[in-house]
Amino acid sequence: MKNRMHQMIIAAVAFCAVTALAAQSIEKKPFGEVDGKPVDLYTLTNTNGMTMTVSNYGAIITTLTAPDKNGTYGDVVLGYNDVQSYVKATPYFGAVVGRYGNRIAKGKFTLEGKEYTLATNNGPNSLHGGVKGFDKVIWNASEIKSAAGVGLALTYLSKDGEEGYPGNLTCKVTYLLSNKNELRVDYALTTDKTTVVNVTQHSYFNLAGDGMGDILNHELMLNADKFVPVDETLIPKGVLEPVKGTPMDFTTSTAIGARVNTATEQLKFGKGYDHCWVLNQVKPNTLTLAARVYEPTTGRVLEITTTEPGIQFYCGNFLDGTNIGKNGKPYNFRNGFALETQHYPDSPNQPTFPSTVIKPDKTYKSTTIFAFSARK
Repeated sequence: MKNRMHQMIIAAVAFCAVTALAAQSIEKKPFGEVDGKPVDLYTLTNTNGMTMTVSNYGAIITTLTAPDKNGTYGDVVLGYNDVQSYVKATPYFGAVVGRYGNRIAKGKFTLEGKEYTLATNNGPNSLHGGVKGFDKVIWNASEIKSAAGVGLALTYLSKDGEEGYPGNLTCKVTYLLSNKNELRVDYALTTDKTTVVNVTQHSYFNLAGDGMGDILNHELMLNADKFVPVDETLIPKGVLEPVKGTPMDFTTSTAIGARVNTATEQLKFGKGYDHCWVLNQVKPNTLTLAARVYEPTTGRVLEITTTEPGIQFYCGNFLDGTNIGKNGKPYNFRNGFALETQHYPDSPNQPTFPSTVIKPDKTYKSTTIFAFSARK
């Protein structure tokens, strides 16, 4: 009798697993050309009907749906309908940025006694990997199907000297859209020469829906008691400051627009929030709650956990209506926000910051999870 019951349980589990695999899917279609090379677009669907579309150009997430309080799925990321819009003019919508996400002062750093010079593409500084960073290259993509969800493994070889960085860097970024309505992003990078890396995912979110106006009523919590103050070119001053008693304090859930226009030096420099917060990690390189965002009209909630020590919060201060989105609507001032899990800006030039150096005998690994839900 016990054996019979055991067999029935195994059969039921197997049936559920097969049913789950059948309910999820990956579809691939052409997405145009870049420099004469074909680009693809993948549509991933989990067992709940949540979908994500990803291009192998820039490893860009072009759409991502999430449920509202009524169970209705809607697109919550900014982006375009065609690849050429990403090529021509985009503030890194949905892309993986690197080799070094965020800024490096004056496009220079010294490593093992040698100075390296990068392109300066953001005033006097280098930003998000330079002129042709990871967001502007075609990645190799392979499909992933499992009982946990569906995904893509994206790989790219960044050659020694590319954008001024040393070492042949082998990059793998894995997106998994889980059946728990989570997007898990895993990074694994190896090099044949000592180098610096700081890769991150640069989606812009609007939990009210893509093209649905500004994000100032979104309520944000950041699990961070300190942040990284910057100078007028948004380069760290080399110290960490407490957020308590300042407009940078999001330790309790606060509307993004509540203090964004406060007349402080830091908000003036960033034209709003464009800063890195220092996460309250119990132990380095372990998954830690980084942020929680709630949009009250739809009830949508985004919760982010990461192994990274910091998170850059940017509230779309440079969106000016010139970028026309998927719904034909312009992306105006503060119509989206980014929460980029990462190491701190300019770490190669800041000896007191957590190191971004990797050597040939070690794999750089990092994980970030974006979990979506809704409140009634």
